[in-house]
Amino acid sequence: MDHDNFYLRQNIQVEPLVDHWYAWPYLIPPATAARNITERHLKIMDSYIANPLIHANAVKNPKMMGGPFIDYDGKRVDEIRSLRDRIRKERAHLLELSAALATLDAILRETAKGYSLQPLYLKIPDILRGYVELVYDLNNHPSFRLVEPLLYKSKYYDRSQQSLFLSLIQNDDRPFVLSTPRLESDDTLHLRRPFDDDSVDRLFRLKTEPQPWPVIKEIVQAGDAQDALLQSFLTMESPSPYVPYMGPGVRWRYFGHACILIESNGISMLFDPVLSYTYESDISRYTYLDLPEKIDYVLITHNHQDHVLFETLLQIRHKVKNIVVPRNGGGHLQDPSLKLLLKNCGFRNVIEITEMEELRDSQVSITGLPFFGEHADLDIQSKMAWLVRVGPHTLLFAADSCNIEPRLYEHIHRETGNIDALFLGMECNGAPLSWLYGPLLTQRVERSMDESRRLAGSNYEQARHIVDLFHCREVYVYAMGQEPWLNYIMSIKYTEESRPIVESNRLIQSCQEQGIIAERLFGEKEILREKGGHRRPMVTTPVAVTS
Repeated sequence: MDHDNFYLRQNIQVEPLVDHWYAWPYLIPPATAARNITERHLKIMDSYIANPLIHANAVKNPKMMGGPFIDYDGKRVDEIRSLRDRIRKERAHLLELSAALATLDAILRETAKGYSLQPLYLKIPDILRGYVELVYDLNNHPSFRLVEPLLYKSKYYDRSQQSLFLSLIQNDDRPFVLSTPRLESDDTLHLRRPFDDDSVDRLFRLKTEPQPWPVIKEIVQAGDAQDALLQSFLTMESPSPYVPYMGPGVRWRYFGHACILIESNGISMLFDPVLSYTYESDISRYTYLDLPEKIDYVLITHNHQDHVLFETLLQIRHKVKNIVVPRNGGGHLQDPSLKLLLKNCGFRNVIEITEMEELRDSQVSITGLPFFGEHADLDIQSKMAWLVRVGPHTLLFAADSCNIEPRLYEHIHRETGNIDALFLGMECNGAPLSWLYGPLLTQRVERSMDESRRLAGSNYEQARHIVDLFHCREVYVYAMGQEPWLNYIMSIKYTEESRPIVESNRLIQSCQEQGIIAERLFGEKEILREKGGHRRPMVTTPVAVTS
């Protein structure tokens, strides 16, 4: 065995963890991580320990999908209690940081009345002093700015919290990641190393670059008792080689949700990478096997867990030349820097751009466009739609942008002109403010207020205005969370009566009636655009995907 070369199997699931909780973007920055520990994780674990059967019943209720319920069928209570107690002990400094942020917020509400903030610096909780700047807006509303780079250098950013869970995956069924911590089992391999460790890239190269057993053992650093498990994760069968697009035009492929790969003139771009693994399924899909050896640009539209997925990003990091992200507002608790977040997780090639800024590479132009809505009216600037020009082809990837102010697109159209293809999410119900951002709030929000502020995309009228204004020739509804392999991060199930389906159906039908190509994407899709701008669809049929 020592002389044979082995690959990592294509159906090895890799879950990045922070203290056994699934690593989504707000668990990386120290301040947002601290708030999620105290206001989400500990509360969910306390509730499960007190009433495990309530959680077990809630998980089975479709109306409770995405709620704060641990999915262990009312079992493993002692392990949850042990995890809770360990976090309380080992992350006491983060619990103190969370409390300090709440205290500072209360101080500003009670004492900052428009006069100089300088005397209040002495009242800042000691552990926050030097990490925050006190500020007013132009209407004398007080707030604070976090000095994020220094927080990443402090004890509050602890790389020892990070680890990876490896296991075989056979189907799309996975527990919802925001409410269920990952516990060890006999069929999981727990690699205790931070995300920026070089061995992480070496591990994922094994999917396409085989190594002998001694080298794999050195990469993984698992104990001898886990040799049999690790060996079951390996195969001598080489994967099918990737065939890049070498035609004269543009090829784009839909991988599910908001993940699209564009290839043209030797340049590849991947938007919001969220990929499925390769295993038996009756839904045809592209997987990691369908990515090129090198990806010139990964582009992120916004900082939500279904668009910044570490599980995918870490596995493709060694392929990525550049990762392009929107610039944040500079220190707001609710809007952590994507650039800092990614760099501290081992991405060394992060490009941060602002609205209406252009990035050029050969015949490819990438422009960041303003992105309104879908963030519950919070002051969040880490969001961007992407306008891509490749030769004569112009494509707009608007993700979950909500057309709440039509004048915005009128101004943009004046600068950009028409577009060939629009990609737009239409999840127009959206979760309430507290579902995602609740742990960052230090005051209780009235239910009616919470319900009115949604994480919602465009409805029919809002989307149709964009289509008409830009004279779109093709319209694709995406980022709807319908693919079953997304349930663990989206927890969405639609019926034909669901408002997002009704609204997107209206858009598709009205476009088709006017001769506009329109479709709600699902599973996989491939389109070839020839050099002269003509579209040539590739017919795909659902087939089984095997490991």
